[in-house]
Amino acid sequence: MPTLNEPKLIAGNANLPLAQSISRRMSMHRGVDQNLVNARVERFNDGEIFVEVYENVRGEDMFIIQPTSNPANDNLMELLIIADALRRSSAQRITAVIPYFGYARQDRRTKARTPISAKMVANMLTGAGIERVLTMDLHAAQIQGFFDIPVDNLYASPIFALDVKAQFKDQMDDLMVVSPDVGGVARARELAKRINAPLSIVDKRREKAGEIAEMTVIGDVKDKICLIVDDICDTAGTLCKAAQILLDNGAKEVHAYISHGVMSGPAVERVTNSVMKSLVLTDSIQPTQPILDAPNIRIVPTAPLFTQAILNIWHGTSVSSLFEDKTLIPIYESLYTG
Repeated sequence: MPTLNEPKLIAGNANLPLAQSISRRMSMHRGVDQNLVNARVERFNDGEIFVEVYENVRGEDMFIIQPTSNPANDNLMELLIIADALRRSSAQRITAVIPYFGYARQDRRTKARTPISAKMVANMLTGAGIERVLTMDLHAAQIQGFFDIPVDNLYASPIFALDVKAQFKDQMDDLMVVSPDVGGVARARELAKRINAPLSIVDKRREKAGEIAEMTVIGDVKDKICLIVDDICDTAGTLCKAAQILLDNGAKEVHAYISHGVMSGPAVERVTNSVMKSLVLTDSIQPTQPILDAPNIRIVPTAPLFTQAILNIWHGTSVSSLFEDKTLIPIYESLYTG
């Protein structure tokens, strides 16, 4: 049974198209206008961020939609300042919907005198008055333990599984799921289990940070359609090299499914010129125009998933139910009918 307070959505500038898509879907599900809260998020001449909320939010269940993608520091500060504005406006509960959680790659100390920035960001979010976090495909699952508030970590693999079954419906027996490194095996295994495909690994050895000395394929990929699965694609160097190694080892085709398309620097050009037939990204990070124009890059929407998760949180019902096909398929049936 719904609570008496209303769910309200507010967004920063990091990914307005995704926030607007979530708003439209919530309007459709609830049968009432669920527009984004009217607010001003702008900068002074020196770069300071200023937020003003024009609507009454007292006693409301607030959801801030703001990935902390590039520029990470600006978008993180926007999120914190919006949360502070809502807390001081007597919002009943503040949930941060962070489709892409920046600083997640700094989740441990890899050498002496380095920070654990993901923990610091968790402390900042909690200190700003955020009471719950909703995110997708954290780089490291243990980041949930950095928070002393509830964290709901959604997964892109159920969406990717639906896409794979639609795109390769006549070639399912030829598929091979590939993890581009040993650390991503659990993520790749999850997709492999959902589509009933075998699993392979590309093991890489680094001489120093940012430079790959050697890559080795563990598993037989000969005559297979390989699906590389990872959470982040930054400069796409490792991804494109892994695709080439797979083809060199006899793979028939190589495709990639990536949760968060950071796509910085030469990434789009590398992917466009690579041997990959396709790269599938979610819209957790707003795609740039070069990404949208690339012939071998596709975007799958996350708005249906996040909308249902927000509604479940508001209703007090299970969020983990969205990991199951019987729950997920109905909200994606317009994209993957049949």
